[in-house]
Amino acid sequence: MRKIIYTIVAIALIVWAGFTLAGNKAKQEAETAIVAQKNISVAVRIDTVKTEIVKTDYRANGNFIPLQDLKLSSERGGQVVKVLVHEGAKVSIGQTLAVIKPDLYSVELETAEAAYQTAQKDAERFESAFQTGGVTQQQLDQARLQLQSAKARFNQAKINLGDTYVKATINGVVNKKHIEPGTVVGPGTPLFDIVNVSKLKLKVNASENQVATIRTGDQVAIKAGVYPDKEFKGKVVFVAAMADESLNFPVEVEVLNNNDDIRAGMYGSVIFSSKEENKTPVTTISRNAFVGSVSNNEVFVATDGIARLTKIVTGRNFGDKVEVLEGLKAGDIVITSGIINLEDGAKINIVK
Repeated sequence: MRKIIYTIVAIALIVWAGFTLAGNKAKQEAETAIVAQKNISVAVRIDTVKTEIVKTDYRANGNFIPLQDLKLSSERGGQVVKVLVHEGAKVSIGQTLAVIKPDLYSVELETAEAAYQTAQKDAERFESAFQTGGVTQQQLDQARLQLQSAKARFNQAKINLGDTYVKATINGVVNKKHIEPGTVVGPGTPLFDIVNVSKLKLKVNASENQVATIRTGDQVAIKAGVYPDKEFKGKVVFVAAMADESLNFPVEVEVLNNNDDIRAGMYGSVIFSSKEENKTPVTTISRNAFVGSVSNNEVFVATDGIARLTKIVTGRNFGDKVEVLEGLKAGDIVITSGIINLEDGAKINIVK
């Protein structure tokens, strides 16, 4: 019995020792991995902070929106019996796009027309009778009032019947069709999305310094992201009189789209040309140096093989360059590529 107990204890000790050794090995491997990770250098590209005379033209980015964007809804309820256009079809003002079953409204129109004709005849008889003293002024006024009411109901019935023929109210393209023959709709049911892209608007923001040089009617150059080598002509059609919450001023630029080269929703840029030449050198860095975006005002500075996260104060935007007011000086080295893998104090390996 004692021998069996010794055997069990011995086995338990062996198992415990095995788990302990395995745990120590895993811990050592994890520590080794952490040390190795700390010693890894992140590959980056760099650029030098410069003091230079730059062109004061600046670029603002935004998305193209259609000149008109209409969600056409049903005026009357009923069953759709015809859909006369498809998605992508070009339509013009007054063109019939769909027909809602008109039977009920046709009957209402016939009834209203008959009532109107009867009221006309009654009013004519009362007019004649009044001339001869056959009816009183009150009776004549009542007949005239009934005629007006009957005419109003007749006109409304014509409108109701006309509304069963769904017509385009703008020129444009059917971007989306929400109905098919047989669909039952009610007043306000969405039927078609129509966009007018013969002209597009590019909505951008301008800073306090930039907006001072922008005027409604100014001719500007437009770039579309999908056509980097092509330039479009635009015209400033709106400049906000008050800044938004971010202290920027919304600006709208209109651009002709005769060949449908640009589509609503595409990314674009407007290039504003300064009316005054800048001859004073300014400190600049590459736009690519910013962590996240230019508005974050943070960059990584390369110092003795280490990336140092640095807060700066920026000024004007010169396209691919940004003015630096505080935080950097000419000759400083900033990181422009590999930023996503960096943290403050990380080791770096500069590549060309």
